[in-house]
Amino acid sequence: MSAADESATDSSVPLLVRLRGIRPSLSPAEDRVAERVLADPGAAADLTISELATAADTSETTVLRFCRRLGLRGYPQLRLRLAEASVQPRLAKAQDTDISAKDTIADIVAKVAFADSSAVEETAQQLDHDALAAAAQAIGSAKRVDIYGIAASAIVGIDLQQKLHRIGVVAFVWNDPHIALTSATLLGKGDVAIGLSHSGTTKETIEALEAAQSRGATTVAITNFPVSPLASKADLVLSTAARETSLRSGATASRIAALTVVDCLYLAVAQRNLSRARKAVQETRDAVSSHHVRT
Repeated sequence: MSAADESATDSSVPLLVRLRGIRPSLSPAEDRVAERVLADPGAAADLTISELATAADTSETTVLRFCRRLGLRGYPQLRLRLAEASVQPRLAKAQDTDISAKDTIADIVAKVAFADSSAVEETAQQLDHDALAAAAQAIGSAKRVDIYGIAASAIVGIDLQQKLHRIGVVAFVWNDPHIALTSATLLGKGDVAIGLSHSGTTKETIEALEAAQSRGATTVAITNFPVSPLASKADLVLSTAARETSLRSGATASRIAALTVVDCLYLAVAQRNLSRARKAVQETRDAVSSHHVRT
């Protein structure tokens, strides 16, 4: 089983977070079941298997297949897990974070705050600690680290690059597809390539990570979807848990979730040689101190 598949069925990951993560890989019929479950987990928990199948316009066999995709033995286990999820405090307060024409400014602020705070909390809950430790180990001992990300993911990549650079890790970030491929082609054993994509389907990032992997570099994917094309090209998968809506594609929530992973990764790398990291940060802070206006 691949790292991505293990993440998708890891029972330690909250059920609804896991479901959102694997949703793009579901069949159309399975996705209709997912839509019903995510819309109201508590109500879905009260349905029999035939009632849920009817509500999702599918068959009982599809519902059972849906359960197995989540790593569950059968439908009774799904009902139990949904009932447990529905009484969790954050889910009890859950709201539709998409913006409507009737929303007030207060509604907009509340929805943004809820989406962003949920992204951080749920990302932390399901982050694979073993994969994080392995990624930190690889980065800390790497000759070179190359980071790939397009559009909004490039912003996260820049943050990771400057963090690693400040503690003495030789790191580069590339958002031009041609330069990214050129860079990836020159990597080799002992190097690390990190691909950033919320959807895990950004073609340019996938190509760069695949090229780096073919050259023997250790590959790391940071994505919201552990079962995705990008994750399939990674030796290690660090998944986020942000919810995007139609209007908020590429929204702050997805970047905050990715930045949460980046902060954890950076600190895990720094911890490997804490005294050196602290010294490097202080020296770089001193180097730019004269460029701050004194008040």
